[in-house]
Amino acid sequence: MSAAVASARTAFETWSETPVQMRQRIMLDYVQLIKRDQQKIAESITLEQGKTIPDAMGDVFRGLEIVEMSSAIGHLMMGETQGNISKGIDAYSYREPLGVTAGICPFNFPAMIPLWMFPVACAAGNTSVIKPSEKDPSAMMMLAALAQEAGLPDGVLNVIHGAHETVDFICDDEDIKSISFVGGNAAGEYIHARGTGNGKRVQANLGAKNHATIMPDADRESVVKALAGAAFGAAGQRCMALSVVCFVGQSKEWIADIVEEAKNYKVGSGFDADVQVGPLITPESKQRCEQIIQQSIDEGAECLIDGRGVTVPGFENGNFVGPTVLNVPNTSNIAYTEEIFGPVLTCINVDTLEDAIAITNSNPYGNGCSIFTTSGPAARLYQHKIDCGQVGINVPIPVPLPFFSFTGSRASIRGDLHFYGKEGVKFVTKAKTVTSNWTYKGNLGGAVMPTMGK
Repeated sequence: MSAAVASARTAFETWSETPVQMRQRIMLDYVQLIKRDQQKIAESITLEQGKTIPDAMGDVFRGLEIVEMSSAIGHLMMGETQGNISKGIDAYSYREPLGVTAGICPFNFPAMIPLWMFPVACAAGNTSVIKPSEKDPSAMMMLAALAQEAGLPDGVLNVIHGAHETVDFICDDEDIKSISFVGGNAAGEYIHARGTGNGKRVQANLGAKNHATIMPDADRESVVKALAGAAFGAAGQRCMALSVVCFVGQSKEWIADIVEEAKNYKVGSGFDADVQVGPLITPESKQRCEQIIQQSIDEGAECLIDGRGVTVPGFENGNFVGPTVLNVPNTSNIAYTEEIFGPVLTCINVDTLEDAIAITNSNPYGNGCSIFTTSGPAARLYQHKIDCGQVGINVPIPVPLPFFSFTGSRASIRGDLHFYGKEGVKFVTKAKTVTSNWTYKGNLGGAVMPTMGK
């Protein structure tokens, strides 16, 4: 691990001096290579992580979009200029790379999340050390090989492996200037505290409990399909999964339709073209998911469809949990309070839009939320009053495209700069402001406070 950081530190000396247009051209070539090998990377993800091939292809594609953004990073690093702030004196600012950056990645998006991190950092002139999840590291290794093929010099991108010891190393190494993390709350809080305690910049995307609000005037058929896909797709193992739905008024009658839609979802191997729900990542994840379902029922939830006990022929020991729908009596039920990270949809019935907004805002997380309605005034009230960083209007999973930033809020993030987009570039760069005097004459003394000729 020390060798990887030393390599990154050495490479930074020359890479940071490489003209930005040359760095951008490497990213342009990198885009084409990822497109070429997208299917291979997706198959690796399905083999190790379990998600379906179409979902794995989407994993790679959404990461690819960040590389496309990084290939135009020059305009995002441009500064500001103010000429003649005093006679013969100009001021200007621009952004410089930090140095060695690090990324700590989760298991659920083995391609997309690393691609959130190192392309932006490297295109900005930094070098990078990435730790993929120990559960599914192969996609990152394939991406690293493609980066080298695209022309990224040795030492600019480095991959290290491991678990807790590796994380501590990243948090403590004095040459690492920033840490990007995506994962669970406990790990994220720990990394943020330890990393910032060592003087590093840290951006940490943590847990989520994404809420949808369904108005009775919404299009019933499209809502049912959207909710099922957002709740059960990727077996619920994504930080933007829709895990809670507030049904306003008579829209609660649509819950039965969602149950029927869930019955159409086939559980099985991600390599099976007919499968929509693959396995959970580990036996422990399956056990935890099933325990929460049972405890939720014990606490008064109505289980409308139970995904426990699923057996897939040929994979009898697989970590499978099928789509599950729980109608909970209150927000103290464990299915509401815990991030389950499984294919479980928690339903709550409320009387008004204001009630749904209040419930959503009282939850500590703020990653994403959505409203489904045909009413413009209702949608506007919702987006104005909701305390959540990413809002969908008739969109179930409102993940911003790369020219924006991933703007989760409240307990879903630690750090004040988000991933990718303009904020992502700011995170991996530092501002430098120059005040320049090129007059031939004048008092340049510094014995008193400069007032710029006032």
